[in-house]
Amino acid sequence: MKNDPRRQGVVYSTNPDFAYQADEPTAAETLPPRQQQLRVQLDKKQRGGKQVTLVTGFVGRDEDLQTLGKLLKTKCGVGGSAKDNEIVVQGDLRAKVLEILLKEGYKAKQIGG
Repeated sequence: MKNDPRRQGVVYSTNPDFAYQADEPTAAETLPPRQQQLRVQLDKKQRGGKQVTLVTGFVGRDEDLQTLGKLLKTKCGVGGSAKDNEIVVQGDLRAKVLEILLKEGYKAKQIGG
């Protein structure tokens, strides 16, 4: 009980009927593609010199992120991952990824170099 995440700053209570009230985290609803503000950029930091195309700004459920990531990886014919609201596609495929996102109806723009 000592490290219970529901405690939220409560140290001690003298009330014998006290119960922690936790706000259950609600799953973020996935925004429609037209409302997504996706950013496509090239990233090579802490990746052993390898380049990856990074898609950030996705708002929604993890399942929908996985689906979009799979679509991008399949259409580009490369590997990658989708987690923490960002999609990593191996290689410098910014133009192709941006084209696919726009064709799918997402609002996306390229940032950086």
